[in-house]
Amino acid sequence: MELKHIDLANLSLSSANMRGKGRACDLTNILASVRTRGVLVPLIVRPNGQDGHYEIVAGKRRYRAALAVAEESGENEALPCAIMAAGDDAAALEVSLIENVARLDPDEVTRWESFTRLVREGRSPEQIALTFGLTDLQVKRTLALGNLCPRIRNLYRRGEIDTATVRHLTLAPKARQTDWLALRDDENAYCPTGYHLKAWLFGGASIPVSAALFDLDTYAGEIVSDLFGDDRFFADTATFWTAQMAAVEAKAAGYREAGWSEVIILEAGHYFHSWEYEKRARTKSGKVYIVIGQRGDVTFHEGYISLKEARRLAEPDAPPKPNRPELTAPLANYIDLHRHAAVRAKVASEPGIALRLMLAHAIVGSGLWNVRVEPQRAASDAIAESLENCASEAAFDERRRSILATLGSDAETPNVTGGYDGATGVSGLFMALLDQPDEAVLNALAVVMAETLDVGTAVIETLGRHLQVDLADLFAVDQAMLDLIKDREILDAMVAELAGQVAADGNAKATGKVKRQIVADCLTGSNGRTKVERFVPRWMTFAPSAYTARGGVPTVNRAASIAQLFDGQTDAETPDLEATSEHVGSDPVAEEPMAEAA
Repeated sequence: MELKHIDLANLSLSSANMRGKGRACDLTNILASVRTRGVLVPLIVRPNGQDGHYEIVAGKRRYRAALAVAEESGENEALPCAIMAAGDDAAALEVSLIENVARLDPDEVTRWESFTRLVREGRSPEQIALTFGLTDLQVKRTLALGNLCPRIRNLYRRGEIDTATVRHLTLAPKARQTDWLALRDDENAYCPTGYHLKAWLFGGASIPVSAALFDLDTYAGEIVSDLFGDDRFFADTATFWTAQMAAVEAKAAGYREAGWSEVIILEAGHYFHSWEYEKRARTKSGKVYIVIGQRGDVTFHEGYISLKEARRLAEPDAPPKPNRPELTAPLANYIDLHRHAAVRAKVASEPGIALRLMLAHAIVGSGLWNVRVEPQRAASDAIAESLENCASEAAFDERRRSILATLGSDAETPNVTGGYDGATGVSGLFMALLDQPDEAVLNALAVVMAETLDVGTAVIETLGRHLQVDLADLFAVDQAMLDLIKDREILDAMVAELAGQVAADGNAKATGKVKRQIVADCLTGSNGRTKVERFVPRWMTFAPSAYTARGGVPTVNRAASIAQLFDGQTDAETPDLEATSEHVGSDPVAEEPMAEAA
């Protein structure tokens, strides 16, 4: 019989297979093995009359398990197959019977030990393959286990490491394998496995040699071969990118010499969406866009212009575009999150307000009243880090931990809502709360209410103004916010507000970087600037205002929508909550008087 690997797409079940008919086969005792180690025993197949296609005479369960694993991982792997002659159904049925009566599940590490001894005795991989009824590639893959540290082989033998992880580790030098074992032993470290391991080994995305635009014969870096795939990879991504970008620049120069109006090299990882462009010939202002993938692949899109440019060329007298909003979406997100954090920190210490707010939610409803915790999704890692380290979040976290301790829950639980892990669910929590005084219940209610405040809504504005939240007590402009402010008009206004109009006029033509530094210096008192205390940008105050007349400030829009609620109202007209909540008592956590309610 001929032995070779055949793609899943080229295999189908034969009517001669003894397991080919009847109910669906049970994969319970084989799926885990195939998922962990792949298909080790060759399927027995024969040609089915179509070019390159084969039908399975024996090995239906291995085939079904391989299909299931391919669907889970999204990657198809060719299966080892023994090809018998076509035509004789009786012979095929005999083979199927024999194969299913006597089945062996070999240990791959043990097989490596045996093959290694044979190689030392002078046997070639081809001879070993012929002796054991395996393909040459199967033997070479088994011998590749010799590249592994003994501990990794033992872990694989015990089933503690999956096949995909072991295959990628065979590409790594022993020092890199040792680093990986150290990560595996560290409970607090992330240890990459499976298909994520390859990116870790190569210091980022693994780059196949097929992506190279340059001549591989002139490449000075190291190239690693993968016995378990059909490709080779660049071991040093930095060396690859140096050679690749030089080749890209050479191609771009060639396009310019050919007469293209412009050649645009997009940043690596930036997508080119054809529906955002229009085809144009080179003689009609067409451009060339060069797209570079994260894995080194390069695509050349010839003869395109953006739809925006196409409209401008088609309508040269079109009216000017409308004013852009004052705030970008990330900056508006930053502002909303910090204002939300300050309000909910205040609500968490005001159980009387929270009680009334909870009643309003119950009657009217809101986008969060399922009940769900506000996820506080940040538009970037920098915004998330800024929010996590702000004083508002620290104050709220202290309050939350106190309530969790009162309820008998773990203080490390992410939130109070859903943080109680009673065995009988709602009934268990209800019985536990019966033992708590009113003060503790109301304090828990306040934190739950604060956890379920919908970020970026008018209710944050209403609460902030009613509770007289002063952001200066809880917030300070950080580098994350400064990096988000890129509008020249806003920066000019901030410089004037902090450093004075003379400084603003003197730096009117300076770069945004310089103006952001002036703002930072004023906030820290650095570089000879007078330190400005308790500064809060206009968008973030209660009530907020804008720096320009362009509009597009969500906080200002929301403030306008609820302005009539506060028209003509003074602090003296706000009713005293103590008169209606004397039975509640003081807050045992914060030891502050009850807040006033509108």
